[in-house]
Amino acid sequence: MNRTRLYGLIAIAILALIICYSYITVSNGPIQPLGRLSFVKVENPDMYPGHPHSVLLAQYAQERGSQCALVVHFAGSSNYRSYEQDLNTTSSTGQNGTYIIEVAYIDTQGGGSKSLSQINFFDSFKVALFGVPDGRYKYMSDGVVYNNYTSMMNHVETLAQAHGQKGPIPMVWHGTVRTDSPFIDPGCGFPLYFQIMTNTYGLIPAYTYMVYGLIFPYLHSPYWQFELSHSSELQTLYNTGQLDYNYVNATSNVDRYYQDLSKQNTGD
Repeated sequence: MNRTRLYGLIAIAILALIICYSYITVSNGPIQPLGRLSFVKVENPDMYPGHPHSVLLAQYAQERGSQCALVVHFAGSSNYRSYEQDLNTTSSTGQNGTYIIEVAYIDTQGGGSKSLSQINFFDSFKVALFGVPDGRYKYMSDGVVYNNYTSMMNHVETLAQAHGQKGPIPMVWHGTVRTDSPFIDPGCGFPLYFQIMTNTYGLIPAYTYMVYGLIFPYLHSPYWQFELSHSSELQTLYNTGQLDYNYVNATSNVDRYYQDLSKQNTGD
């Protein structure tokens, strides 16, 4: 056996061990990492009852027998209200909907994940090696700002228990990209997804499921080809306000839901 082949076999064995270790570690945990939900925005607002990406996430959860799902974002102008996403079908567990829990992070050291042009790559490298420093992020969920990671996760767990969650909660990062290439930019919420993975399972499983998460929409989303083939057009429409939905003249239950949210105090 020549040296090149031996090194190749060693590398394959190490990779297999990393994958097996990560799978076993995550299989026994409270969070089930799925990956990226979407590539670009197709409507604005883009996570609410009836939205295609919301329905898709609810379907992911239902397929896995989960009563809830967690989607993480980079904080923008939303209050990130959690909500019930009804489905037209009933699963084998008897559920006909999924409670979608929304959480966003606020980077107190800048908005570097908004676009590739704003990323401090040295800073990102340090985060990738050592994880997110304690106290760097604040978090928004259901109109409340949480000053630390533990308080935010306690909120997530409380919501999940209140809505009958049994077993691990499926988690995705939103993934939408407003201006850059969605092939290169991992999109909205990726750093928080990575933080939750590192805090829950450690760096090695976080890296492993980060790679899987980037592949996930190509394997499971019915929209990935449409979103990527029309990404520039959809980004232009979003950034010029042409994807905005007017909730002032709401008629359906879904519309009224968001109309009611728009009337609530957004100053938290």
